[in-house]
Amino acid sequence: MEVSQSSTSSSSSQETEISGRNTQPLIPGLPDEIGELCLLHVPYPYQALVRSVSYSWNKAITDPGFALCKKSLSLSLPYLFIFSFHKPTARIQWQALDPRSGRWFVLPPMPCPKAVCPQAFACTSLPRQGKLFVLGGMRSDTETPMQSTIMYRATTNQWRLASPMLTPRSFFASGNVNGKIMAVGGTGANINETMTAVECYDPESDTWTTAAKLRMGLARYDSAVMGSKMYVTEGWTWPFMFSPRGGVYDINKDTWNLMSDGMKEGWTGISIVLEGKLFVISEHGDCPMKQYNPDDDTWRYVGGDKFPCEVMHRPFAVNGVEGKIYVVSSGLNVAIGRVYEEQNGGISAEWKVMTAPRAFKDLAPSSCQVVYA
Repeated sequence: MEVSQSSTSSSSSQETEISGRNTQPLIPGLPDEIGELCLLHVPYPYQALVRSVSYSWNKAITDPGFALCKKSLSLSLPYLFIFSFHKPTARIQWQALDPRSGRWFVLPPMPCPKAVCPQAFACTSLPRQGKLFVLGGMRSDTETPMQSTIMYRATTNQWRLASPMLTPRSFFASGNVNGKIMAVGGTGANINETMTAVECYDPESDTWTTAAKLRMGLARYDSAVMGSKMYVTEGWTWPFMFSPRGGVYDINKDTWNLMSDGMKEGWTGISIVLEGKLFVISEHGDCPMKQYNPDDDTWRYVGGDKFPCEVMHRPFAVNGVEGKIYVVSSGLNVAIGRVYEEQNGGISAEWKVMTAPRAFKDLAPSSCQVVYA
């Protein structure tokens, strides 16, 4: 009987503790509606960190409605998430940059093997949902491709493993097309052969499905997404004897078509889509920038400032948001280009450089993604 009373007392105590936590105000002395507004204005990455302050804060911040409320109030701001690696050791590290303040934040370690080839991963994002995806890759100790899907959520500042891809692959293209994540081509188990297999990930159901295959394997990959189409090309490769190949995937029709001659011939560098327009920063010479004109299948050079090659050294990773192009170089220096239209109808750009901390001098970028946080 005593044991029963003790057990009942313990259970009652636990229920009282849980009940107390459930009724605990977010901020003592303030209505919960005001307290939630205060939490909504806590900037990234501190929102995830303050979850440990109390049970009520953690419950409020992890509630799905909290992210929706932040989105509806336009409180989420774009950050640059840069997948970098230490050049002497190939150790990988994710950094987040607030382009407004110039402040850097290091992300928690990504859950993957230590011995990996940084350039073999493919990265993409669902910017407005605050999600970042790292796909596939290759183990450097065994030279075998991986099929993992690793997802980062800005709201929690945490990584988690999602459903793996159907096919292990490395050195491939990926992109966000209408909210679906595409994995295109790459190298499989046989490192001497290129793949034509394509698959599509639905973040809502956490499932991968096969998609129409590429018409040909590509030597390397650069890609861009405009509307419901994904453009994939190998670009010009040394010794520039053969015209590059490329394809265009239509997610609505699940079909591939050949890329137009003008588009693939002029695709001479890394691509950025800015406000629905395709730009390329050439990886040769003084890195001129070009804009693609779909009406006549031609490229035209962008005027204005020259790209700051004297301080920006390859390799480059690039992305664009809110009318600006962000190019990350070796040492994680960031060139910010503002693109504008001239009175005569021409396109020009002006550049400024955001110098990275000296501690980043041995880091090189592999990918740059935009995520709202």
